Amino acid sequence: MRKTPLYDTHLKLNAKMVSFHDYFMPLQYDSIINEHHCVRRNAGLFDISHMGRFEVLGNNALPFIQHAITNDAGKLADKQVLYTPICNELGGILDDILVYKWHNRHFMLVVNCANREKDLVWLKKQAVTYQPLEIKDLTDSVSLIALQGPLSGRMIENTLNGKFDCLKKFYFNDLIWDGARIIISRTGYTGEDGFEIFANAEHVVKLWNRFLDENTQDGLRPAGLGARDTLRLEACLLLYGNDMDETITPLETTIDWAVKFDKGEFTGKEAMLRQKTKGIDRKLAGFEMIDRGIPRHGYPVFKGNEIIGKVTSGSFSPTTNKNIGLCLIRFQYARVGEELQIQIRDNTYHARVVSTPFYKRKFT
Repeated sequence: MRKTPLYDTHLKLNAKMVSFHDYFMPLQYDSIINEHHCVRRNAGLFDISHMGRFEVLGNNALPFIQHAITNDAGKLADKQVLYTPICNELGGILDDILVYKWHNRHFMLVVNCANREKDLVWLKKQAVTYQPLEIKDLTDSVSLIALQGPLSGRMIENTLNGKFDCLKKFYFNDLIWDGARIIISRTGYTGEDGFEIFANAEHVVKLWNRFLDENTQDGLRPAGLGARDTLRLEACLLLYGNDMDETITPLETTIDWAVKFDKGEFTGKEAMLRQKTKGIDRKLAGFEMIDRGIPRHGYPVFKGNEIIGKVTSGSFSPTTNKNIGLCLIRFQYARVGEELQIQIRDNTYHARVVSTPFYKRKFT
């Protein structure tokens, strides 16, 4: 089992620790619902150092990235961030990642922790025809924390003594804090405004503590994986291994917008073009329960007496006070308003397909 540099800090905060893809990670410090509401109303601080971080360097870095991802990195400005799937030759989703562009010869990739080793092998294999190119795994040397919530802008300025209101969503910048370089990215996985902060592993404990010391009086609290999951589901942000995997293409999910067929060749393009021409057989759809019952990953979805798919993610939604979920079902039943049945243990419960996201932050 692996530990992030913040492991001992989590224990001091009385976190409930769990095993998560070979890492000891905090599930919760308070109740999951309290942490969820805190992020929606004020702000929460997350340790996300388990995520993989790769650096890509070389004259062919941009064409390599373009071939490896489905989205279009060619349109990125310097210091802009791009969300994208990476797919295999059959169009199956190997991972969904963030691409950070410093400039055309320097990128950073943030990948899911469960896929770190697999992604690194796959990327290095893809890179063979783009030499000279260097791919470095920075995961153990660079830590990552997330400050998320409507008060995050004020809190990051309190902590780092700088102005960050000009940093637009999905852009990043770097600065020197306490003698060390850190990277501030206006990104997140909660559906709220927020920042993700990269810092050297030896500095991250001091940075974490500084955030809490400076902002606890304004409502900042540490938050764990439990709240992170309910927050991301309300915002309809997909979870790899649940809502997508190598057997599912982006066209079958809600991230089909991140496939840019007009950008040139990329891995999985031909397979997805064939799928698009033939027509999609199944689709990821959001639903809310009509009957009382909480849907969970893997539960069968019925239309009448026929199984038409399965739940990929499901939970009680603290913000909407409803039981919600995502399901991968036959395409013809994925229309908003369609009524379905979810099997929960030995009974079936009525549900309805709804538009997503379930929650969207109101900008003021």
